[in-house]
Amino acid sequence: MTTISSAAPTAATTSTLDLSGVSRWYGNVVAVNNVSMSLGPGVTGLLGPNGAGKTTLLHMMAGFLAPSRGTVTLDGGPTWRNPEVYRRLGLVSEREAVHSFLTAYEFVLATAKLHKLPDPHAAARRAVALVELEGAQDRRIGTYSKGMRQRARVAAALVHDPQVLLLDEPFNGMDPRQRLHMMELLHSLGDAGHTILFSSHILEEVEQVSGTVQVMVAGRLAASGDFRTIRRLMTNRPHVFAIRSTDDRALAVALMAEPSVTGVELGRDGLTVRAGDYGAFTRVLPKVALAHGVRVRQLVPEDESLESVFSYLVEA
Repeated sequence: MTTISSAAPTAATTSTLDLSGVSRWYGNVVAVNNVSMSLGPGVTGLLGPNGAGKTTLLHMMAGFLAPSRGTVTLDGGPTWRNPEVYRRLGLVSEREAVHSFLTAYEFVLATAKLHKLPDPHAAARRAVALVELEGAQDRRIGTYSKGMRQRARVAAALVHDPQVLLLDEPFNGMDPRQRLHMMELLHSLGDAGHTILFSSHILEEVEQVSGTVQVMVAGRLAASGDFRTIRRLMTNRPHVFAIRSTDDRALAVALMAEPSVTGVELGRDGLTVRAGDYGAFTRVLPKVALAHGVRVRQLVPEDESLESVFSYLVEA
């Protein structure tokens, strides 16, 4: 098995991808509407329901589409009609476009030669090893499973060690072990200073790989940043906490008198408390417990998952 920490590329320099007021329409259909964001080193998840504009956005970032309005720049230069960006950028699109008669090594080597790398064979071997395909690198891609084809495409995108990596549904078709390895690889690349944006419709994948998200809804950017922080800023949604203490009944009675608390339920396993203001409640809870001689043993926010944040944004 490849040791990711030692095999992963290291970005000598970092790159920033900037979008300013970007829109893209097709006739009367608006696919992306006035999106602005800045992506720097690290791993960011791109979320949104089907038809939200994620793929269109990625294609504009990669220079495959021109914005109808606004600008997309990589380190200050436009991505559209600027072949130089591909020295610093790698893309794995959702649609497969791999010649089935090539072996994985031949496919990655061809990409290395297109980039005019000084030692394309060494670069191809390194990229194939990164995605753990050494044992199958001489087999034709047409004999591969979908997950193996995905890994071959990721290897081709990484062969020139790009500072920026864009991935559209990169975990498609991968088995659990392959997914885990790919997640570890993305973590390693992000920690090394690479700028990585990947889209996924599986929330668990995004939550495991990155806490930072860009959420697209109906062509617009609905939220941006750490999903836990986004959740805490949703003041129109009550925050739910699970609490266990030395005297749940006494604590429940005391909390019902607090303005920040909108509901309290007493159950066998403790309290379920709904609060309208996250900060106000977490500040007042220790004071209330202390005043009533109760010790709080456990306090767990129950709806700070990425799934909760995403569902609230889509429903809004």
